[in-house]
Amino acid sequence: MFHEFQLEIIVTVAIVIGIIVLYFILNRSSAPKTPIDKSEKNEIPEVATKEKAVPQIKEEPQIEPVPEVSLPVKEERDFEVVTPAHEEKVEDLTNRRKSDKTIPKRSVPEHGKITKQNFSEFAGERILVAEDNVINQKVLMGLLADSGIDIVMANDGQEALDILENDTNFLMILMDAHMPRVDGFEATRIIRTNPKYDHILVVALSGDTASDDIQKMKDAGMSEQLEKPLRMEALYNIIYAYTGKGTQNDESAEAKMRKNLDVEKGLQTCGEDAGFYREILAEFITDYGNSSDKLGEFLRANDFHAADAYLLDIIGVTENIGAHPLAEIASNIKLALSDTHEQSYFSLYDQYRVHLDRLMKDIREYL
Repeated sequence: MFHEFQLEIIVTVAIVIGIIVLYFILNRSSAPKTPIDKSEKNEIPEVATKEKAVPQIKEEPQIEPVPEVSLPVKEERDFEVVTPAHEEKVEDLTNRRKSDKTIPKRSVPEHGKITKQNFSEFAGERILVAEDNVINQKVLMGLLADSGIDIVMANDGQEALDILENDTNFLMILMDAHMPRVDGFEATRIIRTNPKYDHILVVALSGDTASDDIQKMKDAGMSEQLEKPLRMEALYNIIYAYTGKGTQNDESAEAKMRKNLDVEKGLQTCGEDAGFYREILAEFITDYGNSSDKLGEFLRANDFHAADAYLLDIIGVTENIGAHPLAEIASNIKLALSDTHEQSYFSLYDQYRVHLDRLMKDIREYL
């Protein structure tokens, strides 16, 4: 009897507990989803994340074809190499373009003291000078005034560029490094990019002599550098090195001058009296300095009698002072006067003018 009652109590308690548990479960599931406790808030996303992660893991195999679409390793490397290689080729072409502008240069033989008269060896050459300093302009013009070299002056780099637009017939450009508007560096860079100026040498004029300054000039395209203040010998050497004219066969400049005027022969004629010889040379300049003009008038007027008499006079005087080359040309003209049909005396007359000019310079140098 007691056991039956005890069993009923246990069953009743179990039922009550089950009802209570069921009540809490139902009550929890029907409660609003707004979390109150922070711990519950943190737990809910974790459950949700885990629940949502499952379908993402399932979908991953569907996007696995991406590696099949990506470029192979070899192709990616080829693409990366193309750009640097192209840049290197462009740079090489630029450097090669600069090297193409190398102008032939010859060695300068040993020579004696250079004077203004020696620059007449380069008569007919044309030089563009870009210099903003008026005094420096006058120095250059005075140095080369009687040389026969055609000097074209520009006051700055822009003016030099403007001149080159219409005239490219220059042996070289003497380029001052520092000028207003367009300086020598920028002007040279522009010149060196234009193929129609490839034949023109650019020589820097600058007082900057440090190695990094000289390298900067070379990088701009200046092939040579002349230091300020300008030295006569340095300018002569530059012009000689880049032109086919000038002293040949290692012959010194002094030796060439002696060929136009044999001072020893002239002194012998004057009894070794140097003072008297100088007087004779001075009189020759006065009386025969313009003999080419006077002789030219006789020839153009076909006054061969007067020309013959004048040439005879010139031959005697030039032999006395030691001017053998001019005396020889005068003799050849005198002989050619007999052939009025060919008129070969006119070509000899041109030679006379050149040699007379050289002789005048040599005499002035000696005096």
